[in-house]
Amino acid sequence: MSSANDWNTGIITEFRENEGRVGGPFEGAPMVLVHHRGRKSGQDHIVPVMYLPDEQDPATIYIFASKAGAPTNPDWYYNLTAAGTANVEVGTEQYDVTVTEVTGEDRDRIYAEQARRYPGFAEYAEKTADIRTIPVLALRRA
Repeated sequence: MSSANDWNTGIITEFRENEGRVGGPFEGAPMVLVHHRGRKSGQDHIVPVMYLPDEQDPATIYIFASKAGAPTNPDWYYNLTAAGTANVEVGTEQYDVTVTEVTGEDRDRIYAEQARRYPGFAEYAEKTADIRTIPVLALRRA
C-alpha cells in the first residue's frame, strides 16, 4: 500500500470513529468521504477531502481537485467526472450525489472563498498557477 493510501486510510478511520470529524491538519475543517469507482480499473475507492457547503443550497457541497498543488489532477477527479455520480459520507450520513464541474466565474468565486477560509488552498493555486487550474466539483444530493 502506498503512503498516500496509508494516509487516507488513517483519515477515513478517524472520520468514521468521530462522526465525520478529524484532527491534525484537518481539525475543524468540513470533511467528506467520496466513494467512487475507478474509470479504468473498475475498483471501488474512497477519498477523504475537504468541502465547502453551498450557502444557498444545503443539498450541494463543493470539493477541490487540488492534489496539494501538484502539477496534475488527482485520479479521483477523472473518475468522478467520467461517472457523473458518486456516494458520499458527510458526518454520520451517507447518500448518493450527482457530480458536475463548476467553471468560469462561479468556479473562481467558490475557489476564492475556500482559499479565504483555508489559506492552504491559496498556496495550492500559487503552485499550479502556470500549469493548471484546480478543478471545482459540485456534489448535489441525488
